[in-house]
Amino acid sequence: MEKIYKALANRRRLAIILYLHKIKKATVADISEHIDLSFTATSKHLQILKNVDFARSNQTGLEQHYYLSDFGSKFIKNFMPII
Repeated sequence: MEKIYKALANRRRLAIILYLHKIKKATVADISEHIDLSFTATSKHLQILKNVDFARSNQTGLEQHYYLSDFGSKFIKNFMPII
């Protein structure tokens, strides 16, 4: 639980979660542009979200696409009014 709360206690990661909820699937470049953060920093935030099972990714060609996991989707549906 502590890892989950720490992962959510960051405005950039919350912005990523909300963006992926809206868009459904995006590359690191798309996400970093949307939240106005460097590619490297965005990648680190996405790794943290993957580590607590909020996000997943798959490789398409040379690009890595990120999306919310089932856990992340359920979370955002339950807590969207709060966020």
